[in-house]
Amino acid sequence: MAISKSASLLYLAAVVTLLVGIPLGLLYREASRRGRPFNTYLAELYRGEREGPKAPVRATRIDFLEERPIGDPVGESPPWITHVAIVDLDGDGLKDVVLCDGKLNYVAWIQQQPAGTYRETRIGTPILAPAHVTPSDIDGDGDIDLLVAKMGTILPNNDEIGAVVVLENDGEQGFTNRVLADNIARVTDIEPGDFDGDGDVDLAVGQFGYDDGEIRWMENEGGWQFASHNLLNLSGTIHTPVGDLDGDGDLDIAAVVSQHWEEVFVFENDGEANFEQHLIYGATNEDFGSSGISLTDLDLDGDLDVLYTNGDAFDYIPPGPRPWHGVQWLQNEGRLDFTYHRIGDFPGAFFANGVDADRDGDMDVVVVSAFNDWTNENAQSMSWFDNDGHTSFTRRGLASAPTHLLALASADMDGDGFVDFVTGGMYTYPPFDRMSRVTLWLNHWPDRSAPQRER
Repeated sequence: MAISKSASLLYLAAVVTLLVGIPLGLLYREASRRGRPFNTYLAELYRGEREGPKAPVRATRIDFLEERPIGDPVGESPPWITHVAIVDLDGDGLKDVVLCDGKLNYVAWIQQQPAGTYRETRIGTPILAPAHVTPSDIDGDGDIDLLVAKMGTILPNNDEIGAVVVLENDGEQGFTNRVLADNIARVTDIEPGDFDGDGDVDLAVGQFGYDDGEIRWMENEGGWQFASHNLLNLSGTIHTPVGDLDGDGDLDIAAVVSQHWEEVFVFENDGEANFEQHLIYGATNEDFGSSGISLTDLDLDGDLDVLYTNGDAFDYIPPGPRPWHGVQWLQNEGRLDFTYHRIGDFPGAFFANGVDADRDGDMDVVVVSAFNDWTNENAQSMSWFDNDGHTSFTRRGLASAPTHLLALASADMDGDGFVDFVTGGMYTYPPFDRMSRVTLWLNHWPDRSAPQRER
């Protein structure tokens, strides 16, 4: 039986759809998984075809860090250090470290006294699954208190078991637990700031929850009383750093929301704690793995940019790196307009700091990995992206042991003018052969007499 012309055309159209549509669909899916706009990803593929395959870049390694465990040793079970922060807690002029232990349910102080000697002490009473500790003189009495985000449990849970906790300092480093908000979705971050301009310390609070999360600000009404004001109802909030992002003299709130949202927000303050929500970045890849943000002036133009890592792999079985993991920055162009820049790939990237690691006058990026391929003894747990002075970055390895580094803080710990680093390890999956709790990395940059690079 003869086939009609219209049927032939339909058959041809179906074949063309299959031949063209399926490859385009696969390309779109891969662009989405890599967190790239589709047109950008096609342009990258086109450049690769024209230029041919590139040899992998092997950056020269510069070993300038001295690794030194501080605080208590690794115990009988793998540690879960969920956060570290650097602060002179006792006001003696020496930098100390405070930390959260998410498995043993306590906050600890690693005191530096005398210089170069570190001793760990648990402070306050137990807090279930503390996720984040932020130093702040919240009661205005001249000493440093500690804001502690209580998750209730580190593992996924949708119960309202979180809390906003303050460890109140009596001035002699005796700490009393005060609960400012309880029975709420799991809390992951608490950051201080005077949002309403009345002279006291208010709080920005991120609540990961699980299916139900929230971002709120808590208004300080005096006498340890706080009124909560909702900013966003999304699950998966990790960090809520505070800074003047629009340059108008008051404090705004930034936030990264993970899970299937994979978005970064700014809540713009009008100076009287009336906040306007701005979505400044959203990944098209639902598995992007947002893991943290921090605020830093990466291009040294006088405003705050957003440094942003994606390397979370906690939901995968087994956990491990993904090809789209890495570090990026959202460049502040003014008027809350931000431009996305990929700094570089880094498997399992979990948190990054913008610092001048080599003291050459520009901002580098130091990053830790919690979810690299730890079966590979050369997999990097800590790297730095060396800035050439024009915000073009080269990744250089720093360490492949200890592994599973979840937490990072930066400061000059020994007073030599070079920034040092403190990391914390969280070991939720094997191998458990290169473990640490808290490690101090002293910066011994080799050429300390070299002049700073002019920008």
